[in-house]
Amino acid sequence: MSDDERDDDAGAPTGIVLDFLPHGRTEDDRPQYEKEPLAYVLDSEEFELYEAITDSDANVSIGDRLDLQSAEFVSRYSSIGYEDLPGGAQSELEYVIEDLVEEQEQRFVDFYNDAQPITLRLHQLNLLPGIGKKLRNNILDERKRKPFEGFEELEERIGGLHDPEQVLVDRIMEELREDDLKYRIFARREEE
Repeated sequence: MSDDERDDDAGAPTGIVLDFLPHGRTEDDRPQYEKEPLAYVLDSEEFELYEAITDSDANVSIGDRLDLQSAEFVSRYSSIGYEDLPGGAQSELEYVIEDLVEEQEQRFVDFYNDAQPITLRLHQLNLLPGIGKKLRNNILDERKRKPFEGFEELEERIGGLHDPEQVLVDRIMEELREDDLKYRIFARREEE
């Protein structure tokens, strides 16, 4: 069993089902009765992707919240990369992230309020798509005056920052798709 695969419930995440294959993978050559049902899940806190082998009786649908610790539904799960997701899960991923960013607005607004320098020349804000030096400095100046309380206020106070929610969604998607990013803000990756 790999280090990424877990059979216990220590630190197991709760996530959102991106896709569910009740009859297992289509490319699996085993007879139908030997295939295990699979759920592809996005951890709603760490933005890590998982493949979970579910109980054959599990009533799982796309969009459901799934506790990977739940022994009654999940027998095993393992961390996977974006490229391991089936097409349906890849298609659903951005919509789920948009919903999570909206649902956890304060968490993500706090990122704009609390982001820090990474190096002398690079700031966490510069890792967000479309945020260069000038926009970064505007955000830093404005948050010194008063912390941002919501996405709407952020957009109103920072000229040139259009759709701050989508900027975050785009960064999270980039972190999930790219294996070789030097810096990660939101999407945790298991060490290889």
